[in-house]
Amino acid sequence: MKRNLPITFILITVLIDAMGIGLIMPVMPELIQDVGHTDISGAALWGGILSAVFALMQFVFSPTIGGLSDRFGRRPVLLTSNAVMAFDYVLMALAGTIWLLLIGRIIGGITAATHATANAFMADVSKQDEKSKNFGLIGAAFGVGFVLGPVIGGLLAEWGPRAPFWAAAILAGANFVFGLIVLPETVTPEKRRAFEWRRANPVGGFKAISALPRLGALLSVYFFYQIANMVYPAVWAYYTAASFGWSPSVIGASLALYGVSMALTQAVLIRWIIAKLGEVKTVFWGLIYNALTMAMMALTTEGYILLLLTPLAAFGAVVGPALQSVMSGQAADNQQGELLGVMSSINALGMIFAPLVFTRVFSYFTGDAAFQFPGASFLLAMAIMLIAWGTVARAFRRPKAVDVP
Repeated sequence: MKRNLPITFILITVLIDAMGIGLIMPVMPELIQDVGHTDISGAALWGGILSAVFALMQFVFSPTIGGLSDRFGRRPVLLTSNAVMAFDYVLMALAGTIWLLLIGRIIGGITAATHATANAFMADVSKQDEKSKNFGLIGAAFGVGFVLGPVIGGLLAEWGPRAPFWAAAILAGANFVFGLIVLPETVTPEKRRAFEWRRANPVGGFKAISALPRLGALLSVYFFYQIANMVYPAVWAYYTAASFGWSPSVIGASLALYGVSMALTQAVLIRWIIAKLGEVKTVFWGLIYNALTMAMMALTTEGYILLLLTPLAAFGAVVGPALQSVMSGQAADNQQGELLGVMSSINALGMIFAPLVFTRVFSYFTGDAAFQFPGASFLLAMAIMLIAWGTVARAFRRPKAVDVP
């Protein structure tokens, strides 16, 4: 039981990270209009800026946070993150100007960069054959938070647009106290790595990690995989409304269905798949599976078929933990934080650019294009997913590599 308490803390931390994003989404338009003295159009522009700043901070600081955790340990980094996160939500709850909200999103983006440290902690306490399963638990916790956040945020909004921020602050503060009690340090003296500023940034971190065997290619795979998966949050609401006339409630229900299915996949299904196929083959076949489901989503003409495809698409989430485990096995014990920091930066980079690309493609093929095709973004995502698959095939085609069909 005592061994499970630190893992419980890690899962709650990831859950709160995911919930914190969704918790405030329902109230952000009203809050921005209030503090920014603007209309809904102006609020949308500021909302985009706040989201981009949040992702940019994750991109810039993930390698720094990961490097600090390799040097000073996971415990101080994770506990500091939860404490600062609680303060950040209080700041946003009290914010009376748009600039304070912007400062809040900057701080929030930096503290969210510790998602990599949570993964590094899980790598520290897992044997190699347990990593995919345990990384899957983190993915499942994120999926549950993704589902619960908007629901709880919508309910709390009945008490005003600042109520969800107070709720998030209480959750982060309570988790800090819990971690203070149960969280051990997993970075032993022999595993500690000197902190170097030249590696504590996205470029330096990428250079250091990509120099390790196969990790340059695998980081490329991770980048393409993350970019392709961003098609769902980027255009799902627009695509389903334009193609099938779905209402906001149906769109919300479909996203909840996807989140629940993803959580079940990463908490339960991945164990069976990894046991049958192994990690590399899971990545190899999972990428093909994802490409096929994206093609079907792009070409379907019936809303009920798309709804049936939604949980099937979520099953492709087995790729993430399996790929993460393969990459973790290629890095030294004293580089786990750095590796996962670089991966978080890649993910944040996708969060910045992928929505711009996919929404632009959707806008073109539902507007000025002579050939109207709302599903074009999903075909583009399919092509990117196939690039990731081809990169995996090349990376493991070398002598002594794990064979793939």
